[in-house]
Amino acid sequence: MEEQMYLKKIAMIHTDFSEKFGIPRQSGLVPAMGRIVFEPEYRSPDALRGIENYSHLWIMWGFSQLPEKEWQPTVRPPRLGGNRRMGVFATRSPFRPNPIGLSLVELVSVETFQKMGLTLLVQGVDMLDKTPVYDIKPYLPYVERITDAAGGFAEEVKGVKLQPEIPEKWKTKIPQNKRKVLEEILKQDPRPAYQDNPERIYGMSFAGLEIKFQVREKRAIVCGVYRKVD
Repeated sequence: MEEQMYLKKIAMIHTDFSEKFGIPRQSGLVPAMGRIVFEPEYRSPDALRGIENYSHLWIMWGFSQLPEKEWQPTVRPPRLGGNRRMGVFATRSPFRPNPIGLSLVELVSVETFQKMGLTLLVQGVDMLDKTPVYDIKPYLPYVERITDAAGGFAEEVKGVKLQPEIPEKWKTKIPQNKRKVLEEILKQDPRPAYQDNPERIYGMSFAGLEIKFQVREKRAIVCGVYRKVD
């Protein structure tokens, strides 16, 4: 008999990413902020006792906006141009038998609000806004830091970065505390590797804004910033 386990949503994380395009490919790549708000059942201060003594946390969460389809043993990672297949368990593709993500984030602060109770402000997120959180565990550097670990095919594509350019006319439309994060997102090149048309204008949602940009000669040039209308 097949065993099944049902995960309980313990919290929800709020981020500046309302759409998948533009989300950092991995946690920790960009200093994007997120706030973890616990479900009423799990808002006991005792459940978080001692968490402020850790600098980083593992967040287990669920991919919440995936189209329903059967899982496949191989996937086409966009970072490899979409034309090479890799085993699903050798990738971090969201299209898995169980659509669960795992992210390592920095704990910035533990804050209390009247309506939300204790919350966790974290940095380095790679999750959509309102992503369900299933578990939180502390990062233990004395056992989890492996300096000589092999990075597989991900090592082939790391280091490919763009130079972000935000003209002054658009920079003033971006809140000052969000500019650095946007620059880091653009620097990581959010496009799939198979898209390299210098005339194409890309659009991404970030912090309530619609950001338009083009990529030319290794430069990510912002060409529009508009207030996003839902």
